[in-house]
Amino acid sequence: MKQPIYINETFIEENTNFLELVDELSKIFNSGSIVVPKRHHHDFPNPKTNKDSTLLLMPAWNPGKEAGVKVVTVNPGNDSFGLPSIQGTYLFMDAVTGTLKAIMEAKSLTAKRTAAASALASSYLSKKNASSMLMIGTGALSVNLIKAHASVRPIKNVFVWGRNQEKAIKVCKALSNEKFQIEAISRIDEKVGKVDIVSCATLSETPLIFGKNLVSGQHIDLVGAYKPNMREADDETILKSSIFLDTFEGGLKESGDIAIPLKAGIFKESDIKADLFGLCGKKHGGRTDENEITMFKSVGHALEDLAAATYYYSKFQK
Repeated sequence: MKQPIYINETFIEENTNFLELVDELSKIFNSGSIVVPKRHHHDFPNPKTNKDSTLLLMPAWNPGKEAGVKVVTVNPGNDSFGLPSIQGTYLFMDAVTGTLKAIMEAKSLTAKRTAAASALASSYLSKKNASSMLMIGTGALSVNLIKAHASVRPIKNVFVWGRNQEKAIKVCKALSNEKFQIEAISRIDEKVGKVDIVSCATLSETPLIFGKNLVSGQHIDLVGAYKPNMREADDETILKSSIFLDTFEGGLKESGDIAIPLKAGIFKESDIKADLFGLCGKKHGGRTDENEITMFKSVGHALEDLAAATYYYSKFQK
């Protein structure tokens, strides 16, 4: 039997074109052919860090073509071990025979597809001339989110905030050769009301973005806060924004940014404008005017993983 290939982090890092990946995601969200069962989401105690870990199993398949499942753990205490919080592997299979075609390093794949999903949403929701961005968070996603947003909008100035200033500076150094100017800042409120796009990817349990600081025409991209008790934006942000999700299934339940104000009656499910299926399927046009504040909440979806895995497998075969 033919052995599966291994696609490592280096290959994924060196063979990502965000415009191509955004296009692949757009096609698959509009295809209607992908089957995505509900993900398995299991929290379990981690006594060595005193922070719960999470096991995620995310299957998806395109009948008659490809199938896959991502096995991921999210470990908020991994910084104490000098390790990224997200660890995982993607198993890419032939949907006809069930044979394993490839094993992929899932951390990089997840970061790329997550950033591409935010960029896809931004292509519908941010102003077409958006030229400035604030990145809140300095984890593995930050560099990818900045690159992805810059692939769909003419970004000229980027500001980076992190709880650890040295990590913010490190992100800036990693992107020092890009076409935009990038700078680490010490306070979010210095720039949050002065940029076109605010992207946030953290493990925060309390809001970092406050509606009182937002101005008309902004796009808010919330990528972190993956548990119901976590929040990156406050209630006023919700009230001031037109809300969009990656998927209704996950977005309504898995993040406190939506689940907490929804339960409190701050807004109703019917107030949410659309998800990526609706945007890519042209059921909703996205931003309606230059003054609208738009907010995109992403929790991830197995369809995105399958699209990315198919993309990288195809690249590897060339």
